[in-house]
Amino acid sequence: QAQLVEFGGRSVQAGSSLRLSCIGSGRDFKYDSMAWFRQIPGKGREFVAAIGRIVWSGTPKVYGDSMKGRVSIQRDEGQNSAALQMNNLEVGDTAVYICAARAGPPTTSQDTYATWGRGTQVTVSS
Repeated sequence: QAQLVEFGGRSVQAGSSLRLSCIGSGRDFKYDSMAWFRQIPGKGREFVAAIGRIVWSGTPKVYGDSMKGRVSIQRDEGQNSAALQMNNLEVGDTAVYICAARAGPPTTSQDTYATWGRGTQVTVSS
């Protein structure tokens, strides 16, 4: 089965950094765009970052407003993976961070992504 699995979520103090990883298996994800969303309890799913396929010229990246300037997204084609580097974490960043993939260019809308991981919990305390 095609699936995405996230790694790296844990409890940290405010101001810390974390690197999350998303690894795909079951099919070839290297030709897809991959993205990170986050789910905060009681709120809707929020876009964080997305990156296009590595073989495309320019490898486009898109960042959401909520964490822009504090995150960067990277792609590892050989591992069908996407990493999210998060810095200067805040208590408000506490959420389940979820990986997704889609054919075509990166977008900010969750409705355009066909494959989803189960998420990894990030908890930030003061």
